[in-house]
Amino acid sequence: MGNTLLIGSCEPFSGKSALVLGLARALASGGRQVRFGKPLATSLEWSPSAGPLPDPLIDDDVRFVGSTLGLGDDQLIPSLHLLSPVTADARLAQGQLAAGDGFIQLRNELSQHQDGVTLLEAAGSLHEGLLYGLSLVQLAQGLQAPVVLVHLWQDSRSVDALLAARDQLGDRLMGIVLNAVTPDEVEELQRHVVPALEGLGLQVFGVMPRSPLLRSVTVGELVRRLDARVICCEERLELLVETLSIGAMNVNSAMEFFRRRRNMAVVTGADRTDIQLAALEASTQCLILTGAGEPLPQLISRADELEVPLLKVESDTLATVEVIEQAFGHVRLHEAVKATYAFRLVEEHCQLDRIFSALDQSA
Repeated sequence: MGNTLLIGSCEPFSGKSALVLGLARALASGGRQVRFGKPLATSLEWSPSAGPLPDPLIDDDVRFVGSTLGLGDDQLIPSLHLLSPVTADARLAQGQLAAGDGFIQLRNELSQHQDGVTLLEAAGSLHEGLLYGLSLVQLAQGLQAPVVLVHLWQDSRSVDALLAARDQLGDRLMGIVLNAVTPDEVEELQRHVVPALEGLGLQVFGVMPRSPLLRSVTVGELVRRLDARVICCEERLELLVETLSIGAMNVNSAMEFFRRRRNMAVVTGADRTDIQLAALEASTQCLILTGAGEPLPQLISRADELEVPLLKVESDTLATVEVIEQAFGHVRLHEAVKATYAFRLVEEHCQLDRIFSALDQSA
């Protein structure tokens, strides 16, 4: 399918968009035309009450990459379907599992563009999108396109998913990029694990360390997930939260603990004014109050002075912490500061020349 490269993963939020950004910028810097799309849109907010689906159907991730890299509208490839509960219900009722005429049109369009590279980001896992005929394996086979997998690495047990992907993708699996590796273990992986993986037929194009910044979440996203009430500093919801702290200890212990943390969301009871004031003096991006009661006026005044958003939730501390922990590493890469970091991460830790050489050989 010409110079088309699929970026996939074995599980969602593995770092596909970060790799796409790094690859696309490197290609553009080298003077090559870049096009980008997601055959199955996964990050578009839509409901039937808002009217019909947008036409063209451009995923939010695609728009972000396009705006970040300055791509023209003709370089953004519309999605064929939207992954959502409503569209899934319709697909299931129809009993139709093929992607339809749109897939044929996409294949024909890609075959006509030989003057650059088309990057296509697949859905979150190997099987996601089967109901639409747009899973990673179906795309690789239907488009006859090579695949690079971005894979979250914990330990050697992480290989199982890669071996399963190799068996399903066969020769279409061009290689892998290991992501979210503990920084202290990167060198060890490169010395011992990478050669072992390549001995299993898994070509490793990069080992990227875990990044608290890329796993971070905006205060605004926490407001949305917690259904929180913003008491002050509503204009500061773009702040990025990298760590979570729970203010349940005595104030002296809390102050010592807070000093060792950075870019925190601090969750504490609405009645713990001492903890709240201590948190405001540390590297706190937002203060989240749980339980009954309202914050004291002096707390609101201090938070406003320091420009720290103050949030109030109806849920208890345990439930609030669970929601926040689930958010880390499970949000879209839609902030400029994250994109800038992703460029550097991919450039420093991925062997881009090897990726492009392998892609050219597969064309």
